[in-house]
This record gives sequence, structure tokens and C-alpha cells, in this order.
Amino acid sequence: MNSYDVAVIGGGPGGYVAAIKAAKLGKKVALVEARELGGTCLNRGCIPSKTLLRHAEIIEDIERAKSWGIEAGPVTLSLSKMLARKDEVIQTLRNGIAYLMKKGNIDVFNGYGEVHSDRTVSIRLADKEETIHGEKIILATGSKPIIPPIPGLEEANYDTSDTILDMEKIPESIVIVGGGIIGVEWACIFASLNTAVTVVEMGSRIVPSEDEDASKLLAKALKKKKIKILTDTKVMSVEKQQNRQIVNVETKDGKKEALETEALLMSVGRAPNTSAFSKLDLEMDGPFVKVDDFMATNLPSVYAIGDLIGGWQLAHVASAEGLIAAGNAAGEKERIDYRVVPRCVYTSPEIASVGLTETEAKQQNLSYKVVKIDHAGNGKALTRGEKDGFTKVIAGTKYGEILGVTLVGSHVTEMIAEPSAFIHLEGTVEELSTMIHAHPTVSESIYEAAASWLGKGVHN
Repeated sequence: MNSYDVAVIGGGPGGYVAAIKAAKLGKKVALVEARELGGTCLNRGCIPSKTLLRHAEIIEDIERAKSWGIEAGPVTLSLSKMLARKDEVIQTLRNGIAYLMKKGNIDVFNGYGEVHSDRTVSIRLADKEETIHGEKIILATGSKPIIPPIPGLEEANYDTSDTILDMEKIPESIVIVGGGIIGVEWACIFASLNTAVTVVEMGSRIVPSEDEDASKLLAKALKKKKIKILTDTKVMSVEKQQNRQIVNVETKDGKKEALETEALLMSVGRAPNTSAFSKLDLEMDGPFVKVDDFMATNLPSVYAIGDLIGGWQLAHVASAEGLIAAGNAAGEKERIDYRVVPRCVYTSPEIASVGLTETEAKQQNLSYKVVKIDHAGNGKALTRGEKDGFTKVIAGTKYGEILGVTLVGSHVTEMIAEPSAFIHLEGTVEELSTMIHAHPTVSESIYEAAASWLGKGVHN
């Protein structure tokens, strides 16, 4: 039986990053992955959906360009070619991870691993079973889509975010249950493909975890794309009728409606994958594995990261947690710091935020001031024909320290690193207002918001 200093269970953005870090610290490392390297994010989540969202962006640009005097003729859509490009992107990145594993002398076991109390891991490979031992274990098995107990759903044809990429044709219509980040991103993809889209959300607004103004602006933009949004609405049952589904919904005030649709996407959240370590007596926090700031569980030498432990459930957070867990498994003493976590929604327009929202600042009884700058007057946004959006800065009134920033607009997910860095370095609006920003750029709105917060704004 081969023994390793560190055995990582799960090869997603948390697991493979942890394996690389441990290997760079001189440890002998094994990585066990039941499916493809890169996990859900690379193969069924972040990367494929963002590839298709790029396609959606191009389709919208072509349509928008007609009013600019640029005629491209009728647009034809080939789902097979779109999915082939998606697969090409995934394979390129998957090959890159495999190269990094080889470069780090990390032994990769492509099979389902089960962790035992003595820190041995039995692995079901394609043609045999193998057992390895890890002095330290890092659990990074990720999550799976939640399937709610809706009457009739088991008999119906439905997809989750894990299976929707297997579609063979563009549906005429789709009902998306869940108006969170995954749901609204897929709504944008299907709307660009001329699919009639309906989003059903139990809460009072879509993307409820984000700034309320951002949620309202996104809802307005989605409605312009002819996406039907039903908030305060619950799915009561689903009926399968030949190749159609009838989704019976009821609003908060008792109004009932039957939605007929060709496709149905369930997007109501994700639950941790715990089967690989069910034999361990781990302390849990609800459905999630409980860890401390060092990513350590209650069991000696066992760490857990990513969607398993709840919290943000973001790929970049899982990677950060993987680095901490690997360092501690290798003998270091590092704590995770969640104070600055950028959050991104890749819709059109995009939403990017970091730090506190206005609601959170109010709930914490902080003394703060908010400034919001609309992109309607931003030169770069106007040249791109993408003026729907804003920049919101929240800062403490005593010192002017930046508490939170929310951006809505085209490609703002690329801009969020700047306010993230300022918050990380405990920067103030005064320091931000003295920084020269290039013109014309949408990022000028960040400067303008800081200057306006101080009463020194030029254009606001």
C-alpha cells in the first residue's frame, strides 16, 4: 500500500490547488478524483456556462449593431458547434491541470475514493481497486444540485446545472426554477438562443444575496430580453405531458398559474457530497462539514474545503481554502481570511461586488455613507452601447474606509479586483479619489464615486 504525506479527495478548484501547494512544499501527494480533473467548476459549471455566456454576448452584440449601421444578415445558430467550442475550452484547461499534476509529481487516481477512519483511502478504479494511506487528508469532494421534493418532478423530464449541457437541441421554451446566480445566468444563455424563458423564484427578488439595486437593475434588463420573472412564487407540482412539462405555480397571494414548457431546469441550490467520507465521525454544521479557521475538522489530520463546508460556495474561495488547508497539512500555521471575497454574476449586465452591501452595513449599525454613480454618463459605456449599470461605494463616515463596492454593467467582473485591493489594504475613499484612472474606461466610475463621496466629484 502506497503511503502519502497528503491525500486530497476531489480534483476540483479546491482540491487540485491544494495538491499543487502541498507538492510545492515538498510533500508526497496523491489526488483522487472520481470524474474529470477540474471538478464541477471546470466541467459542468463556471467554465462551460461562461463559454456559452460569451456566445450569448456575441449574439446580442450582432443584434445591437443593427442600430449602429452594421448589418450582418440573418443570424444562424448551431448548438452542436457552440457545444463543441465549449468542450474545446474545457479540454484545454483540463489538459493544463493534468500537466500541473505531472509537473508536481502528484499521483492522480481516477476513481471513486472512500476515506476510512485510519486515513486509508480505498479507490475503485476502472479495472481494479487500490488502497492508499494519507498522513494528512484534505476532503474536497464538492457538491451536487439539490432536487426539491416537488410532487410529480420524479416522473417529469428535467435538468440540473450538471445535466443541462447534455441538451441535443435548443428548446422552444424553458422554465428555470430558482432565480439565484446559476438560474439567471442560464436565463441569459437561453434568451440569446431565442428560447422563451420563465424564471420562478420563491423570494421577493432575483439574486437575493446581492445588492437590492443591482437585483432590480438586472431584473429590468432581463425583462428587456423578454425573460418572464415570477418572484414570490412557488412551484406546487409538475406534470409530464408527452414531450412537454406543466409547471404549476402559486404566488404568495394565492394566484395560481400553469406554465407549459418544453424544458425544465432545477436551480435551487447545491448540497455537499459527503458519501466519500461517510465512515468518518466528522462534526457537522447542518449538512456541511464543520471546520475551524485552519480548515481543520474535529478529526486529527483531516481537513475540509470548498462546497463541503458551506459558506460562499465559490470556486475562487475553494481555491483559497485549499491553499490554507495544504499549507497547514504541510506543517504551516495559516488562517483563512474571508474579509475580502469578490462575488460575480456573469449575466448581461454583469454584477460584481465585494465587502458589505448597503443592507449589511445597515444591519450592523455602522456609520456609513453611500454614493451611486450611474454609467449612463460614462464615455466608455456609451461608446459600447452598454450604459445600463452603476457603481456604488459604501464607506465609513469616521475615517472614510471603504466597506463595500457593488458594480453593475458590462464586464464589471474584470473591474472588481481594484476595489477588492483597496478594501484588502484598508484603503479610504480619499486615497481612491487621488488615483488617476485611464480615460475612457468604465473603471473611471470608481474614481468618480470616491470623489463624489467626498463632495469633490467632477461629473456628479
